[in-house]
Amino acid sequence: MPMPPVKRVLLKLSGEVLMGDQQFGIDPKFVSELAKEVKAAKETGLEICLVIGGGNIFRGMAGAAQGMDRAQADYMGMLATVMNALAMQSALEQLGVPTRVQSAIQMNEVCEPVVRRRAERHLEKGRIVIFAAGVGSPYFTTDSGAALRAAEMRCDALLKGTSVDGVYDSDPKKNPAAKRFDTVSYDRVLADNLKVMDASAVALCRDNAIPIVVFSIREKGNLARVLAGEGVQTIVQKEA
Repeated sequence: MPMPPVKRVLLKLSGEVLMGDQQFGIDPKFVSELAKEVKAAKETGLEICLVIGGGNIFRGMAGAAQGMDRAQADYMGMLATVMNALAMQSALEQLGVPTRVQSAIQMNEVCEPVVRRRAERHLEKGRIVIFAAGVGSPYFTTDSGAALRAAEMRCDALLKGTSVDGVYDSDPKKNPAAKRFDTVSYDRVLADNLKVMDASAVALCRDNAIPIVVFSIREKGNLARVLAGEGVQTIVQKEA
């Protein structure tokens, strides 16, 4: 199913895709390739916001599972997302794409605070805006942060770039017979716990009628193909 017409999108990338083939951390070469994909998408005339997870550096829930205080672990995860945002900003600006990072946790020496009207002005001026540090509070994932920013910035779609090419009825890594959906409703995702994004993020997108487009960011050129209505993806939207 092709993408609905869009002018402004929020692209959510998992932190893991920044690892490339490494076990952890940031692979500058792979980040540079991702930046080229984002630049190509921007050159089609789109206004683009970005949210990047922090799982390649630190994941709050994993830290909490190992005995850390959950709030403290989540704040560490937020700082990881700022590092990823700065890495992506550097890669984009090396390609000549003006980019601004806005953080939900104030750190004025390295990036701007999240100010919606300022972010809108950046987009109008042709800049990419990367939102970092989630929602600025513990117990919320970067998926929730992405859904919040997509609603706040009045985005036409939330694109989730992962290492899987869509939404399946079961885990395709464990079940070779798993079926991929071309389109699926928000309510089905929530009722069947299909693990697209966390429930609060899906509900926020549903309540604001923001389609979620899930696709593989690891395939070169796939972002442009998905935006052009080609490629393989799953669209989560209101039931027809």
